[in-house]
Amino acid sequence: MTAPASLAEFTDPARCPRLVVKVGSSLLVARDGVRRAWIEALVAELAAARARGQDVIVVSSGAIALGAGRLGLDKGGRGSLADAQAAAAVGQIALSGLWAELLAAHGVTAAQMLLTLDDLEDRRRYLNVTATLARLLDCGAVPVINENDSVATHEIRFGDNDRLAARVAQAARASAVLLLSDVDGLYDRHPSEEGAALLPVVHGLTPEIHAMANGHSGSGLGSGGMTSKLQAADIAGLAGISLAIASGLHDAPIARATEQGIGTLFLPRARRGARKAWLGGRLRLKGAVAVDAGAAAALGRGSSLLAKGVTAIEGAFERGDAVAIREPEGRVIAHGLAEYDAADCTRLVGTHSSEQAAILGYAPRSAIVHRDQLVLL
Repeated sequence: MTAPASLAEFTDPARCPRLVVKVGSSLLVARDGVRRAWIEALVAELAAARARGQDVIVVSSGAIALGAGRLGLDKGGRGSLADAQAAAAVGQIALSGLWAELLAAHGVTAAQMLLTLDDLEDRRRYLNVTATLARLLDCGAVPVINENDSVATHEIRFGDNDRLAARVAQAARASAVLLLSDVDGLYDRHPSEEGAALLPVVHGLTPEIHAMANGHSGSGLGSGGMTSKLQAADIAGLAGISLAIASGLHDAPIARATEQGIGTLFLPRARRGARKAWLGGRLRLKGAVAVDAGAAAALGRGSSLLAKGVTAIEGAFERGDAVAIREPEGRVIAHGLAEYDAADCTRLVGTHSSEQAAILGYAPRSAIVHRDQLVLL
């Protein structure tokens, strides 16, 4: 798959053959109900994208907000986990029905998929999602995806659809993700501040870029903010996928973003293999391995992580679990699959390979994390 290098290329089937569009809650549902006219206009844009040869996947928020209105729940249905789950159960029926109805008006079949964090964190289930998406797109359907909020808990949920959209794009091997939100994109400071400037292109998510974000959504209806959008850009970029943030507060928001170039485009890194992109994009890790400066430098040169360079072990993990690898300053520099459980890793901290058989009582493996099971961030 290719990756668009400009917002204009998001509508070019040659540069963007497969597009994921995420729609935020505040765009779909106003205080007085569904914004039907706006959604109809957006669906017309999606149908036009399909007509020019692009595959389209929709990640749609709005179930909780819509269900809360129908159940009369305050705080947009987010007053408690039980409220959110109940609101999602009611709202998802209405939301999926709306997408199906409006897409059908353009001769397009909608397909609903409800996902949880584990569906995309567990490798086997992730591959099942990939296969289902591929088959639906081959059949000409538009998958409409949301988090399964009626069963998700605080511990096993994405919590926002920005990161879900990026993970779905990975699974679908998409070219680009367009996050339609209530802001034009990333500003160099809070948009309400005098002199705030919109950043049209971001070439790398540095600490300075992350510092420009805030964790609040403007409408109060959604769960995401700019922080989650930058995390989504990180996930997408690792897989070689372009991601853009654009405002959906206008009619024909896709055309506004792509034709007028209004938004922020995050350019990706070089595309990684599917397995390493999945590993790098994981949101839930079982533990962490702290390393010294020498080991961190060796990882940057493509080496495996050896016990000699490990300084500490965090968490309780089993062999094959995903762990973070931290440099001496505490920054996570890689994700990897552990070759040992946490207890044996702890016994091996700082040891040379020649010592490890005597410590473990069995022939040691070649590394704490092998380079084939490791991805640099």
